[in-house]
Amino acid sequence: MLQKTLTKSLVASAVFASLAGGLATNAHAAEGPEWSFSGYVKLDAMISDYGDGSAGSGTDKNIGRQFYIPSLTPVGGQGDDAVTDFHARQSRFFFDVKQKLDNGEDISGRIEIDFLTVPSGDERITNSYAPRLRQAYLQYKNWLIGQAWSNFQDLSILPESVDFVGATDGMVFMRQPQVRYTSGAWSFSIENPETTVSLVNPDTGAVSRAATSEGIMPDFTAKYKGKSGNFSYSVAGLVRQLAYDIDSDGSDETATGYGVTLGGKLAFDNGNDIRASFTAGSGIGRYMGLNTFNGGYVDPNNSLESLDVMGVTFAYRHHWSDKTRSNIVYSRGWADNTDNLEGSLATEFTQRVGFNVMHSVDKKLTFGGEVSLAQRENDAGVDGDLTRVQFMAMYTF
Repeated sequence: MLQKTLTKSLVASAVFASLAGGLATNAHAAEGPEWSFSGYVKLDAMISDYGDGSAGSGTDKNIGRQFYIPSLTPVGGQGDDAVTDFHARQSRFFFDVKQKLDNGEDISGRIEIDFLTVPSGDERITNSYAPRLRQAYLQYKNWLIGQAWSNFQDLSILPESVDFVGATDGMVFMRQPQVRYTSGAWSFSIENPETTVSLVNPDTGAVSRAATSEGIMPDFTAKYKGKSGNFSYSVAGLVRQLAYDIDSDGSDETATGYGVTLGGKLAFDNGNDIRASFTAGSGIGRYMGLNTFNGGYVDPNNSLESLDVMGVTFAYRHHWSDKTRSNIVYSRGWADNTDNLEGSLATEFTQRVGFNVMHSVDKKLTFGGEVSLAQRENDAGVDGDLTRVQFMAMYTF
């Protein structure tokens, strides 16, 4: 009996070893993709004092209480409203993959998610929130295909900030589906078209937004990136078509949008740096300031017109030690409201200044505190301000 049991065990072991060896050989022969997983866990805690109106509902309903959004600073309200918010919704995950194809070429891809801005969830019991897609793209040879940062944007000038963006008001900030080709310092893209239009109530002056996908032409961008010593810079241009169907007469209206953005970063030998940008154009509203300004408006003759906008950003980073640094950040965006937008409740300008202190216990663990003052004013001359004190803890993995 014992001999029969030993025989069965030896046979089973031999079969298992043979299968395992075969699987190992096949795995070695068929080289699969390489996976990597990274991201960060971040807690934000903030006290916000809205000087001219209500803060609205909590972070699940009012995304302006998750991070600074220029267009959501209330104006013309009665009294102020101070609120405290905690959330971990900026926590982010990156899933990267790369592989060598049978033709010998490399291909890679990235999927990125976080939990900001989505309306689902609540703060009553579990503070559960659905994930949202930030980026999902593949890269093959000189091509990037998928959803990624717009080619019109320069990521290198984003300041280090406790707030989600920091230099929001005048900065180009956009992610969308696109096809991009890069050759050396040049890159070109066609990107998803979307038109945002300001509609003015003639009786009250109130302005509503219509977002449409009526256009047939994609947005076209071109960018050049250069470097001279410690100074890196970029110049990007954008041409696009605005399209909107006028409800009152059924006409299909189009207008042309165009813009240019300049960005630069000057790095000093001691680790300090200056980052700045200038953006100007007509009909580029949704690309700048988180769509504070729309791309166009319907004039009194029921024609679609593009809206002129301009933005500037400036940030200086100073290192106090190898682990502690501060950033001072200023940003401003404004629009040239004409025709029936003039004197309306459409936003004329927004601006924000912020100062922070960041301390890294380790390169993977950072604590920070920031105080900021923001202002918004509409074309009727009614303004409002937001004072915010914000703290963060972030673990990067």
